[in-house]
Amino acid sequence: MAWTSSVRSVRFLLRKEFLQILRDKVMLRQLMIMPVVQLLLLSAAATFEVRNARLFTVDHDGTASSRAVADRLVASGRFEHVGASPSMARADTAMLEGDVDIIVRIPAGFERDLVRDRRATLQTVLNAEDAVAAGVTQGYVGEVLNRYSAELRASITPSVATIGAGPELPPVRGQPQIEIHARGWYNTELQYRDYMIPGILVQLITIVGTLLTAMNIVREKEAGTLDQLNVTPIGRGAFIAAKLLPLWFIALVEMTLGLLVAWFIFDVPIRGSLLVVYFGAAIYLVAALGIGLWVSAIVETQQQAMFITFFIVLIYLLMSGLFTPMRSMPDWAQWMAHLNPVMYFTRVMRAVLLRGAGFADVIRDIGVLALMGAIMLTLAVRQYAKRAA
Repeated sequence: MAWTSSVRSVRFLLRKEFLQILRDKVMLRQLMIMPVVQLLLLSAAATFEVRNARLFTVDHDGTASSRAVADRLVASGRFEHVGASPSMARADTAMLEGDVDIIVRIPAGFERDLVRDRRATLQTVLNAEDAVAAGVTQGYVGEVLNRYSAELRASITPSVATIGAGPELPPVRGQPQIEIHARGWYNTELQYRDYMIPGILVQLITIVGTLLTAMNIVREKEAGTLDQLNVTPIGRGAFIAAKLLPLWFIALVEMTLGLLVAWFIFDVPIRGSLLVVYFGAAIYLVAALGIGLWVSAIVETQQQAMFITFFIVLIYLLMSGLFTPMRSMPDWAQWMAHLNPVMYFTRVMRAVLLRGAGFADVIRDIGVLALMGAIMLTLAVRQYAKRAA
């Protein structure tokens, strides 16, 4: 009988919560439109790809081969040739003024060394204020020049070849040069969007699940309606369930919209089962909602709730492997990251969407999420009961 009464209470409270959300047209539009706009903007901005890097060439050789270096770089579509000079002084000034991203310096005798020794060197100078962009740009230069070297080997009959990777090694007559062809699995074209968008989807539903939960309950606390509900016969469990279930459902709707945008607009592959994705999301949202409920139980105002939630979410996102690989973090940071539910769900999303992983492949991560969700929800309910008592 008590169980039937609780179910009836939850049903009426759910009806109240959904009516309250649907009645707030401004919040409803924000919930439906803002995540889609964020996904469109962040997916375009959150990329390590470098396009139109500004190139300045310093050509001390002045031959067809040296000029072809700049031509090949520009033809790749990655570089914009903004200037050339026979001296480094102008190039250094342009770099200092922020007008140049990379300087390619070609020494005198470049073509002669190519023909005679089958080996020639050049220097690249990069603006490394953004170390990531500089590293990516250097990789592009190496890729383009490797292709150019292959063209030269085909056009010049090789009589001398080199082995090894260092300039200190002498040329060895008659030895073929080894070529390396790399291939990336799961993301063959190395598209950063395919890698970033699953993580951005996790970020969006984290913000919706955590921030909205904290703000929704604190708003009632500020209005005084929470105290009125606490003195009613409605159990705390029924009240909390009625508060969390609509937001849990809304977060899943947000993820559905995000997946549609990722698939139709950005052509992100969905190689695995969507059932695994939604099952993982349903478990993960329990942890996210539990964090929001815990925040709402320890604060008194919406301003405090927003501040603490953003503090927690920012740490979660930066230590989730979303923007930087976890293996590049120090050991203590990697240990802390294993307490981060965002990291586990990000791995689940990328594994299922990009690799086509099945339930058995991600069961460990989903199991950890289930444990975290149970712990966070239990702590939040106890904290809420303590404050309400």
